[in-house]
Amino acid sequence: MKKIGLIGGMSWESSLVYYKIINERVREISGGFHSAKCIMESVDFAEIEKLQHKGDWESLNSIMVDAAGNLENAGAELIILCTNTMHLCSVEIIKNVNLPFLHIAEATGKKIKLEKLKKVLLLGTKFTMEKDFFREILRNDFDIEVIIPNEMDREIVHKIIYKELVHGKIESSSKRTYQRIINDSIKNGAEGVILGCTEIPLLIKSRDVTIPTFDTTRIHAESAVEFALN
Repeated sequence: MKKIGLIGGMSWESSLVYYKIINERVREISGGFHSAKCIMESVDFAEIEKLQHKGDWESLNSIMVDAAGNLENAGAELIILCTNTMHLCSVEIIKNVNLPFLHIAEATGKKIKLEKLKKVLLLGTKFTMEKDFFREILRNDFDIEVIIPNEMDREIVHKIIYKELVHGKIESSSKRTYQRIINDSIKNGAEGVILGCTEIPLLIKSRDVTIPTFDTTRIHAESAVEFALN
């Protein structure tokens, strides 16, 4: 099994979920006492969050490249970034390390394609919803149309992530708000919903909505196991 390198801490709650899913999947496939060979470079999310909202992506690129380099030096054989938003730095990571980098949008696109869906809602931080790094891969590589909530609802989705979910707070009122936004998207033709922030699956489960959900955390973590074992 290849050693999986994880860039984590954004937030640590979702990094914990990555670690759990990866090890559960290895045990599921390999049986017995098997667990994952992995190493995590965990950053301070306070620094990351501050730079995100300042729009200082040059500094963020530098932090992510350094984290990836540390994993490479520590013997990792592939890298995954345990967050959706910070895949905005994926181009720089790929340019600066000599390891396979598993992109979360590519893994998600493959899963949606298997379900034969053509139009999906993307929920995540404002960075994920409004910038092209996720939508472009789904559109260009998988011919999947991605829609996002209106401006007011994007702000609501974003605030719930940063004020509640990254702090481990799960509010029933926020669940109802997300459900309402998802139901609105169905009226606009959405056939599925991408839970495109690694914290959103802490709030929304597949049983909470009437269309297929695509949990990017689980999809990404399981794709890393598949790569590592093959």
